[in-house]
Amino acid sequence: MDNVGRVGEIEAALGAVRARLDAACRDAGRDPAEVSLLPVTKFFPESDARILYDLGCREFGESREQEATAKIAEFRAAVTDPSVRWHMIGHLQRNKAKAVAHWAYAIHSVDSERLVGALGRAATAALEAGERPEPLRVLLQVSLDGDPQRGGAGIADLEHLAAQVQSSPGLEYRGLMAVPPIDADPDAAFEELEKIHARLRRDHPDATDLSAGMTNDLEHAVRHGSTCVRVGTALLGSRPITSK
Repeated sequence: MDNVGRVGEIEAALGAVRARLDAACRDAGRDPAEVSLLPVTKFFPESDARILYDLGCREFGESREQEATAKIAEFRAAVTDPSVRWHMIGHLQRNKAKAVAHWAYAIHSVDSERLVGALGRAATAALEAGERPEPLRVLLQVSLDGDPQRGGAGIADLEHLAAQVQSSPGLEYRGLMAVPPIDADPDAAFEELEKIHARLRRDHPDATDLSAGMTNDLEHAVRHGSTCVRVGTALLGSRPITSK
């Protein structure tokens, strides 16, 4: 497909997703301004991110550090807009914390004490070196099914992790993220997540972010308080790059 065709394809998809998100907000009795759309550009080329940028998007989600670091460098060589924000939404190994601290506005997938520690050190060093303008925003990933293979912290561990994030000068605790268990009822899963989020906000009232909902279940997530839906397939199609 030539670039003109790809632009038209993405423009139509973006319009459809925005209309769908607006409808979900109206059906839930919520202001559409309360829910942000995070285009997920993982596995897609930098040119797609630039098309989305030209169509008005300013925030993007990535999940693999090596791919993201290279893609963001390429993007920033072409676009010098400080309003663009990159989010790390995938599982992160501790040894990648330093690299991510250089480019991530927020990370949605923090799920362990050791990762909090690594990110805190990396973000603090980046702040002190003038390599980032503000603390790294942290969302804790919740495991709703207790399956360690799918990532996420246990529900019982969240308060301790939130306090650890809050005590790190390089980090800012912003809220929660979760992916519904495989074959789960998304309404039930997001309802549970909404309740967990409400409990944590009693001690962390400013941690208002709830990253929940993707292409197949965003309506359910919006119904249960999501403030950020992470959409890739509905915007960009099936992934074109084979995972390494």
